[in-house]
Amino acid sequence: MTTTGRTSPLLARHGAVEASGPDAGVAWHYGDPVGEQRALQTGGAVVDQSHLGVVRVTGPDRLGWLNSITSQDLTGLAPRTSTELLVLSPHGHVEHAAAVVDDGEATWLVTEGSHAADLAAWLDRMKFMLRVEIADVSAEYAALGEPLDAEGVEGEPVTWRDPWPRVAAGGTRYGPPEDEHPGRERPWRLVLVPRDELADAVAAREAAGWRLAGTWASEALRVEAWRPRLATEVDHRSIPHETDWLRTAVHLHKGCYRGQETIARVHNLGRPPRRLVMLHLDGSGHLLPLPGAEVTLDGRAVGAVTSVGRHHELGPVALAVVKRSVPADAVLLVDCEGGAITAGQETVVPGEGVSVDRPAARGPVARGLTPRGEGAPSSML
Repeated sequence: MTTTGRTSPLLARHGAVEASGPDAGVAWHYGDPVGEQRALQTGGAVVDQSHLGVVRVTGPDRLGWLNSITSQDLTGLAPRTSTELLVLSPHGHVEHAAAVVDDGEATWLVTEGSHAADLAAWLDRMKFMLRVEIADVSAEYAALGEPLDAEGVEGEPVTWRDPWPRVAAGGTRYGPPEDEHPGRERPWRLVLVPRDELADAVAAREAAGWRLAGTWASEALRVEAWRPRLATEVDHRSIPHETDWLRTAVHLHKGCYRGQETIARVHNLGRPPRRLVMLHLDGSGHLLPLPGAEVTLDGRAVGAVTSVGRHHELGPVALAVVKRSVPADAVLLVDCEGGAITAGQETVVPGEGVSVDRPAARGPVARGLTPRGEGAPSSML
C-alpha cells in the first residue's frame, strides 16, 4: 500500500522490490542494491522519486507571499536557483518542508508525497487577496533523482539542486563547516518530468550509460550525508536546530513569519532540547532496527531511530534524534526484533547546542532571568 495511491510504472521492471513506509510506490531496489548504490555514489545512476509530491504556485505575488509565511527569504530568488523552506507552527515546530525552485513563471515546491495535498491546502488558506494560485500537480509531474551538483539551465526541465550542506545566506550551522561535512560528497538534484514520460526519461539516461537504482541506495547515501528529511527526522516536537536544518532552510535575518520567535530564541538564548546523531550499528547479528526504534542508555530511553540504511562501505547505519544531554562518546543500545544491538555515535549537532554565530553571553539582565547560553525557557518549545 502506497502513501499517495500512486505506483511507479518502473516497479514492473524485472527484479524490482517495492519500498515501504514513506517510499512506498517506488522501488527499494532492482535486484542488486549494492551495485546500484556504488553506481549512484560514483555518479552513474538515476533514482525513481516519483512518490514525491509537487505543488506549483503561480501569480505575480508568489515569491513575496511565500517569503512572508515560510522560513526562507525568497524575495530575490532568481529563476533556476534552488533553495528550501520550512512551514513552522506558531511555536516553531516543523510542519512542512519543501524543495524550492522558480522557473520565472511559477514556483515549484517538492515535498513528501503524503504532505503535498496538505501543503497545497494550507497555502490556499493563506493566500487571502493576493495574486497567487496554488495547485497540487503531483498527479501530473514526477521527480527523478540524479547525483549531479548542477542547477537546471534554460531548456531543461524544472530542476532542484540540493543545497545541503552549504550554509545559505542568512543561515547558520551547528555541525561542521562545509569542507568537513560528509554531505559534501553527496551531489543530488531532482528533475521534474511529466508523469507519463517517466519511463522514457529513465530510458534516455540508461542509454547514456546510467543504471536505475532504488531507494535502498539513495537513502543509505542520505543517512551518510546527515541530510534531514521531513518524513523521517521530523515529529510533532521537531524544531530545525535539532537537525542542523538552519544551514539551508531558515533565514535568520528576514522579516517576521510564523514560528520565528522560537527560531530566534533558541538560536540566541537557548539550546535545542534534542540533537541528531548518526549511528554506526553493530551488524554482527544481522539485525536492523526499524524507524521509530527506541534508543537507550543505561536502561533509560534517550531517543529514537529515524532512518536506517545499509551502506555498501560503512555497513548498517542510522540517523536518530536523542536527548541533548546524551554524552557524545556513549555507546547506545537500539531495540531490534530479536534483541537490542549496540551503536556508536557520530555527532551531527553537538551537545552544547550552540551555533557558530551565536551572540556572546552577557549575563542576566534582571533578577530571575537566565543568562544567555544557559538554556531557553521550556515554554517556547
